[in-house]
Amino acid sequence: MAKPLVPDDLWAAIEPLLPRERPKPKGGRPRLPDRAALTGILFVLRSGLPWEMLPSEMGCGSGMSCWRRLRDWQEAGVWAALHRALLERLQAAGQ
Repeated sequence: MAKPLVPDDLWAAIEPLLPRERPKPKGGRPRLPDRAALTGILFVLRSGLPWEMLPSEMGCGSGMSCWRRLRDWQEAGVWAALHRALLERLQAAGQ
């Protein structure tokens, strides 16, 4: 079995930093889970594949959904906050 791109300990550090989903008063399609979107984002960024070629078999939604989440999280400051949090964890571990 392949090693997950987002292991549980990494997800535990990331999840609190993500903005909460806004309510949809008109309903609509359920939103792609954040962990699946993050997996898709990491896969595309690590592999260099174009967003539209994200394999649907991965269960990460479409490449466009992942790209939008990447954009939204960038605008919300998630990546800077994650960078700080991971640096703090490394410092605490003496690395």
